[in-house]
Amino acid sequence: MRMLQPEAEWRAHLAEGRFMIQRSRSTGGHVFYPRVMEPGTGAEDLEWVSASGAGTVHAVTIVRKKDPADSYSVVLVDLAEGPRLMSRVDGVPVDDIHIGMAVRASIIQEGDKPLLVFVPA
Repeated sequence: MRMLQPEAEWRAHLAEGRFMIQRSRSTGGHVFYPRVMEPGTGAEDLEWVSASGAGTVHAVTIVRKKDPADSYSVVLVDLAEGPRLMSRVDGVPVDDIHIGMAVRASIIQEGDKPLLVFVPA
């Protein structure tokens, strides 16, 4: 069986409805964005594990559109496992999104691709 590149493998997990991140077997450190080795240690023993989906908004920017209904958020989320990632928060008015907000991951379909977003916890 041919191994996928880390990003392609992550996207394949999303397509199956699973939010997976990598973890080093030797250090226990979690990794996101998908890669071939752990930053800082160079450990190459990364395995895929289920992410809890729990996170906290670290930073937020609101992209305001001419029609306020089209405005959206861009957030940095600190996952419970440690890594930080960029996404958006859905399911709440953009002006209610704030630093420190507890969120949980949700996989949605946007167009023909799965997308990882967050919703209020």
